[in-house]
Amino acid sequence: MNERILYTKPSITALETEYATDAAANGWGSQCYDYIIRFEKMFQEHLGVEHAIATSSCTGAMHMGLAALGIGSGDEVILADTNWIATAAPIVHLHAKPVFVDIDPVSWCIDPQAAERAITPRTKAIVATHIYGNLADMDVLLAIGERYGIAIIEDSAEAIGSVWCGRRTGSMGRFGVFSFHGTKTITTGEGGMFVTSDQALYEKVLTLSNHGRARTQKKQFWPDAVGYKYKMSNIQAALGCAQMMRIEDLTARKREIFRIYRGLLGGIPGVSLNPEPADAVNGAWMPTAVLDRQLGLGREDMIAAFAEANIDARVFFHPLSSLPMFEAVADNVHAYDIPERAINLPSYHDMTNEQIARVAHVIIDLVKRAHNRMTTSDTVHHSPALQMHR
Repeated sequence: MNERILYTKPSITALETEYATDAAANGWGSQCYDYIIRFEKMFQEHLGVEHAIATSSCTGAMHMGLAALGIGSGDEVILADTNWIATAAPIVHLHAKPVFVDIDPVSWCIDPQAAERAITPRTKAIVATHIYGNLADMDVLLAIGERYGIAIIEDSAEAIGSVWCGRRTGSMGRFGVFSFHGTKTITTGEGGMFVTSDQALYEKVLTLSNHGRARTQKKQFWPDAVGYKYKMSNIQAALGCAQMMRIEDLTARKREIFRIYRGLLGGIPGVSLNPEPADAVNGAWMPTAVLDRQLGLGREDMIAAFAEANIDARVFFHPLSSLPMFEAVADNVHAYDIPERAINLPSYHDMTNEQIARVAHVIIDLVKRAHNRMTTSDTVHHSPALQMHR
């Protein structure tokens, strides 16, 4: 039996162990924020933004950013129906309404035209989620935001390493958020980052992130507002610092795995992979295969084939509006259609080329059998002998 191939796992070396051990041994008292401050600085400089705040999760970063924008009861926030629940949850927690719109069938990210059509007087923000490392059309979205006076927010949880026209994802909107969950390209186990170049917004989030205590407040234990507790620990930040020391290699390896998959699957009729526009770089967090509907293959066929090959299968995100806590939006045809015939492909850093080939050949064999069935069916249907018998 072939060794099981996981869909993802982090790349942890002796450097991460060394940093985390140092934080555990010495990162207390006056040094309890040292790695956090260093991690924030490293991330801010890598991204090319003015400010970064390390958080306990990407969800927490989104929650504070939306709260700092003043989003609350009666407001609306537009986002793609293709998303993880973490993008919508903070909107609901703030008693605002998530408005789900369709995705672009090529990028799988929010359709800017659909987002613009959904704008009402209650719309306060549009969230651009760079799904799986793919890139939302930021030029069009930023122009929409400017035209309507609406904040454009970048959910870059899955897009470290992605670049849009020379600018890193997360650096273009009013604010951006990132995830360092154990599945991500860089990890702190759990954790996230809030980033912005808006000084006033940064100050608001910084206050909210510390139980509402402003850094200008001189009174000890005196909060100026009711805030949150979404801080990252110093030990987690130590892991993050070590990962940032390796960021170029980590993102390059993700791109290399994606390139190999494209070489193996890119020419197979009926198979599409993550797109990469000419002026963009896909960070390739999660290479994904989408099969043509004409093949007659669906998600369950792929899950079964992967299970038989002893490979982890991870499904494409279900549309949020299909979940029981929300109302279905039948007009979001692409958000409902694509997940039914798509699968995420394993892509952890230490995968061998042989393992990548094993994964690819599951898709190749499935598609080959589908083509054979279609050919046989077409031959039988057009058989002169069969037609005469009829």
